[in-house]
Amino acid sequence: MSVLNRPAGTTAPSWRRFALHAALAAGAFVTVYPLLWMTGSSLKPENEIFGGSSPVPGNPTTEHYTEGWSAGGDFGTYFLNSLTISVLAVIGNVLACSMAAYAFARLDFRFRKLWFALMLATIMLPYHAVLIPQYFLFHELGWVNTILPLVIPKFLATDAFFVFLMVQFIRSLPPELDQAAAIDGCNPFQTYRRLIFPLLRPALVTTAAFTFIWTYEDFFSQLVYLNDSSQYTVPLGLRMFLNSMGDSSYGQLFAMSVLTVLPVFVLFVLFQKHLVEGISTGSVKG
Repeated sequence: MSVLNRPAGTTAPSWRRFALHAALAAGAFVTVYPLLWMTGSSLKPENEIFGGSSPVPGNPTTEHYTEGWSAGGDFGTYFLNSLTISVLAVIGNVLACSMAAYAFARLDFRFRKLWFALMLATIMLPYHAVLIPQYFLFHELGWVNTILPLVIPKFLATDAFFVFLMVQFIRSLPPELDQAAAIDGCNPFQTYRRLIFPLLRPALVTTAAFTFIWTYEDFFSQLVYLNDSSQYTVPLGLRMFLNSMGDSSYGQLFAMSVLTVLPVFVLFVLFQKHLVEGISTGSVKG
């Protein structure tokens, strides 16, 4: 079809569009290549892993998966520990952060703006600055080498980012809804439970997904507080495949890393739409 006969409102493909698509494809390949290489390396014999840059295994084998699952302990236990901590952290953040956000967004109490500003200031506070005081506190409570230091703070609304996200979302809701609930005889907690909490679904899904991912992938906090191998999580289990003396099992490490990525990948695929919706809706006050 010639340009003269082309329907109105359409444009001919240009080199700029082709260059843009080529650049996007190249960027996507660079981003995905490490994952492809790790997956391919998990299927290679140990002597072929660093023999080339191609992710395609020459002699595929699944022995790294079977050996890695039981090497250095039971990797199934590590998965169970990670899932337990992550699920409890999700429940804590969803409940505590939503209640704190409702208080900041709707309730009128003394020094509300000051407390809200202090809460936001904690976002800029490096985790390492409070690590030692927190460790001494949890040690005095007898919580070290348990999951309590990783879970209990989540039930105290310590993640200011999610509180702020939900505050912005609640502020976008018409205040007339609260007034109507008050006329119907609802107290503030009933208004939160019956009205605000159900409407917070996009922000709650975003909070739950990011909390699960960040907790599931957390290495440093779990390294500090978990000392017994029976309490180890997936990140700590992966570290056991590396040996500072040079005798490292890279094939098993890559195999277990592939299995480790799968829950996060599935979670992101299933909730991608809700993640974008929750962040974009809560970022602008209506």
